[in-house]
Amino acid sequence: MSATSAIIPVVRRQRRWRRLRLAGAVSVAAGLFLIGSFAAWVVSLGPLPLAQARQVSTTVVDRNGKLLRAYAMTDGRWRLPVDAKTNVDPGYLKLLIAYEDRRFRFHAGVDPFALGRAALQLVTRGHIVSGGSTITMQLARLMEPRRERSVYAKLRQMVRALEIERQLTKDQILDLYLALAPYGGNLEGIRAASIAYFGKEPKRLSLAESALLVALPQSPENRRLDRYPDVAHAARDRVLDRMVEDGHVSAEDAAQAKEVPVPRLRKPMPILAPHSADQAVATVKDMPLIRLTLDSGLQKNLEALARDRAIALGPNISVAIIAVDNDSADVLARVGSPDYFDDRRAGQVDMTRAVRSPGSTLKPFIYGLAFEDGFVHPESLIDDRPIRFGSYAPENFDMTFQGTVPVRKALQMSLNVPAIALLDRVGASRLSSRLKQAGANLVLPKDEAPGLAMGLGGVGITLQDLVQLYGGLARLGSTRPLREVMSANDAARESLRLMDPVAAWQVGNVLIGTPPPENAVHNRIAFKTGTSYGYRDAWSIGFDGRITIGVWVGRPDGAPAPGIVGRTAAAPILFDAFARTGKLPVPLPKPPKGTLVASNAKLPLPLRRFRPVGELVRTGGEQAPHIQFPLNGSRIDAAGLDGAPFSAMPVKVAGGVLPMTMLVNGVAVGEIDGRRQRLVDPPGPGFARLTVIDATGAADTVVVRIQ
Repeated sequence: MSATSAIIPVVRRQRRWRRLRLAGAVSVAAGLFLIGSFAAWVVSLGPLPLAQARQVSTTVVDRNGKLLRAYAMTDGRWRLPVDAKTNVDPGYLKLLIAYEDRRFRFHAGVDPFALGRAALQLVTRGHIVSGGSTITMQLARLMEPRRERSVYAKLRQMVRALEIERQLTKDQILDLYLALAPYGGNLEGIRAASIAYFGKEPKRLSLAESALLVALPQSPENRRLDRYPDVAHAARDRVLDRMVEDGHVSAEDAAQAKEVPVPRLRKPMPILAPHSADQAVATVKDMPLIRLTLDSGLQKNLEALARDRAIALGPNISVAIIAVDNDSADVLARVGSPDYFDDRRAGQVDMTRAVRSPGSTLKPFIYGLAFEDGFVHPESLIDDRPIRFGSYAPENFDMTFQGTVPVRKALQMSLNVPAIALLDRVGASRLSSRLKQAGANLVLPKDEAPGLAMGLGGVGITLQDLVQLYGGLARLGSTRPLREVMSANDAARESLRLMDPVAAWQVGNVLIGTPPPENAVHNRIAFKTGTSYGYRDAWSIGFDGRITIGVWVGRPDGAPAPGIVGRTAAAPILFDAFARTGKLPVPLPKPPKGTLVASNAKLPLPLRRFRPVGELVRTGGEQAPHIQFPLNGSRIDAAGLDGAPFSAMPVKVAGGVLPMTMLVNGVAVGEIDGRRQRLVDPPGPGFARLTVIDATGAADTVVVRIQ
C-alpha cells in the first residue's frame, strides 16, 4: 500500500467528523433558538387569569349552607361556586374522570398516553373517538377561551395546563373546572346546570343524570336541553355506551339509564327568602358567599303558609311573618310578603321592616312596667269603666265595659281602659324610653311627644322590632339585637334591658293564658293580638320557651281592610306558624327567685286593687309617700366589715297613709313602722328597686346600686 492511499481514509474521517461537529453545532444552535423562542412565547402568555376564573355568582345560603338564592353575574351568566368533596355526587365524579381524563390524578397537566391514543384512534377509525385533552387542559381552554382550533391553540393549552398544575392542587383544579364547564346558554358549572335542569343540587345524581352532565360540556350549544333535547339524549347514551365498553358501568344499569327521558325545559333558580337575600347583598359588599341565620326548611314552610293565607284573605291583602330564636336572637325565617313577584300586594316590599301602627301589641309592656314598679300584680283587681284623661276618653274595641276584673283578665282580653290607666301611672315617656332602650325604634307623629294614645297604637313600629321586644319577655327581661347575617363579630351584640325578670315572667305567665283561636291548644303559646285604627293592620306576636314569631296582616298601601282584625286574621296564622316549625312548644322558664305567686286575697293590701291616681282618697291633707333615703340613683356600700355578709339598709319614707308596704324588686318584705322607717336586707350586689305603697295605693320607687 502506498503512502498516498494510506492518507486518504484519515482525511475522509477528519472531514466526516468536521461535518458531524458542524451539524451538531447547527443542531445545538437550532435547539437553543427553538428553546429560546418557546421560552419567549411562554413568557408572552402572561400570568394565569386565576382571579377572573374564580369569579362566581353571589350566593346566599342558610345557616346549614343550603342555597337560598343566587344572583347572576353582571354579564348574565349563572356560575355557582363548587366544592367537589361536599357539593357533588361521588358517582358523577368517577364517571367524569373515567370518561374525560382517567389519569387525572397522576399526570402533570398533559397526558402523553391520552394524546397517543387519540391520534391512533383517529388514524385507525377515521374519526375522533376520544379527545387527548386532559381536564387541566380543558380548564386552560375555559380560562382563556379561543374560537379557532389549531396546533398553536393546543400547544397553548398544554403550556397553560403545566402552569395550572404547578400553581393549584388537583382538588382545586377539579373545583375550578366544575365551576366553569359550559352547559348551554348562560349556565356554567355543575351546580347551575343541575339546579336548572333537575331542580336540585348535584349532591345526589342518578346514573342517567350524571351521564347527561358529562356529555353536555363537550358541545354545550348543540346539546342544549331546552333546544336540542334529542341530540343531548343521543350524546348521553354514547357516554353510557363507552362506559360499558370500558367496564365502568354494567350493561344493565346503562340500559335502565337510557330509558330515562332527558329534561326539555329549564327550571327557575331557587329564590327562598328574597327580601332577606336582597338586604344582605345590599349590606355585605363584594362577598361571593353570604351565610344567613335562616333555616331554609322553616323559611319554605312559612312562605307557603303566608301565600296560602293571603290568597284566602283577599287579592290585595299581604301577610308578613318573622321567626326568631329566643336565646341567640337569630332570625330563623323572614317572610316579607306572600309573593315576591305579586305587584298587587307590593310583593317586593318587605313588610317585616315597614313602620305600621301596632294596635294593642304594646300593652304587655305597659303591664310589665306596672308589675316592675310594684303598684299592681297579675291578681290585682282593676276597673274597666268609662274614664277620662283630660280630653281623652279611651273605649274598648267592642264599645262595652267589663266592670272590675283581675289585671290578668284585663290583659288577656286586651281591655283598653285598664291599659291606659296603667300607662297613665307608668308614664308614656318612660314606656317610650324603655322600649327604645331595649332596641325598638318608635316613630311618633311629627313634633308630637309620647302620650297615652301610644298604648292603643298611636305610634309607629316594625314587625321585627316588635318580635325583638317580645323575645325580651321570653328571655326574662333582656333583649338582643336581631342577627340575620352571620359574621365574625357576632359576639359584640350585648343584651339590652327591657324590664325586671320577675315582671317579664309575670307578663309571659299572663299571656300564655290568653284564649287561643278556634281549635288551637290552650296554654302552649304566650301571645298577644292587635288591630290598628281603621282596620289597617292586624297583628299577632307569640313566644314559647324556644322561639318568638310575629305575624302582620294588612294592605301594604295602608288602605283600610274592613274585617281584618288581629284575633281572627293574624292569630290563626301565628298558631299555624308554630305548628309548621315541626317541634312541640317548649315550656316557658320557671318563675325567677322572689316572684310573688298568690291569689288576690293573699296579696298585700295595697296590691289587691288598683286605683287611678285621680281616685286616691286621703284625709288630713296627707301627701303621697316619698322615699327620702336612699336617694334614687345613689350607690350604697352595704357590705359588712372584714368581708362579712351585707348588713341591713335603712329606708326612710315621708308622707303616705299607713299602713305602708315595702317591696324590694317587686317582692313584699314587710310594712313600714310608725316612724316611717324600715331596715331592709339588700338582695346582694347590683341594682335594687325599692318601692313603698301606702294604704290608698299611692307609691314611690327608687333604684339604687348596692356595692
